[in-house]
Amino acid sequence: MTPEQWEKLLAVTNGEILDPLPVGFVIDSPWLPGWAGITALDYYASEQMWFEANVKAMTQFPDAILLPGFWSEFGMCTEPSAFGAKCSWHETELPYADKIIADFQAAGSLSKPNPKKDGLLPFVLKRLEHYQGRIEEQGHNIKFAVSRGPLNIASFLAGTTEFLMAIRTDPEQVHKLLGTITDFTIDWLGLQARTFPSIDGIFILDDIVGFLGDDDFKTAALPYLERIFQSLDVAVRFFHNDAGGLVCAPYLSQIGVNIFNFSFQHRLSEMKDLTNNAVTLLGNIPTREVLAAGTPDDVRNSVAGAIESVDDRSRIILSCGGGMPPDVPTENIQAFLSAAGSQ
Repeated sequence: MTPEQWEKLLAVTNGEILDPLPVGFVIDSPWLPGWAGITALDYYASEQMWFEANVKAMTQFPDAILLPGFWSEFGMCTEPSAFGAKCSWHETELPYADKIIADFQAAGSLSKPNPKKDGLLPFVLKRLEHYQGRIEEQGHNIKFAVSRGPLNIASFLAGTTEFLMAIRTDPEQVHKLLGTITDFTIDWLGLQARTFPSIDGIFILDDIVGFLGDDDFKTAALPYLERIFQSLDVAVRFFHNDAGGLVCAPYLSQIGVNIFNFSFQHRLSEMKDLTNNAVTLLGNIPTREVLAAGTPDDVRNSVAGAIESVDDRSRIILSCGGGMPPDVPTENIQAFLSAAGSQ
């Protein structure tokens, strides 16, 4: 992320109204390798291909804030691998981490990994260390410590259905498991921040939060997210949940979140009300239906509609309702930027 883009993020989170409204996209391996003309496996295996794909996107779309910026990741395998999950790799598809908890009664006894040496985490850091100088030569800095959230990690380790059921049937083991994962996540974020002093942001992704009702959210998500987001003294606290976002929205300020990327099914005006306009909203046109599968005119119309839907244009970064999905063509991103710039 360039210093100018970072200052723009800070201005928006502080409530300044920018004209035109800024545009930002979460980009990672579901979209970037295919768009750059390489396979997913090449993207993960080759530091050079990873770097060149990111540079290509940032050069092609200089008017967009590409978040979190040079994201060093191995898909959903990154954090589960530290706990010992078997990771399966495919040439053109995303990798998958197998669950390791066969009996939920044993979930609470899971040991906390060491992010310095366990799983793929050392490779995440080494990739950034190896390319930090070249990233800075491109005019960018490493600004975010990144991790999947505690419920997301738990769902991989135990299975999504099994974990969600256990919130009701075995809460003691759930809280032990989430406590261990939260401690690990705080360690992992802290290690990233110590390794790269330029970091001044946290980025947490946890779609499983959107599957909870209010009571379950307050007991099984809220305290752990609070601990994570308040573990570092940083300027930007960015949360991604593109499943149902209504349950967490009223609590985001309490958690410490100041940027929220959420499902396109929720309107910007609705989220402004639920967050009391205290959180910057990153959204909110449909991902696959419009940005990936629509025409450039569809994209322009959707962007215009999103802007027109709100009277107060403070704390808005125009985006899609989630991360950049697979198969989004260059012309649709250009149409998005053109529509945003013309408002």
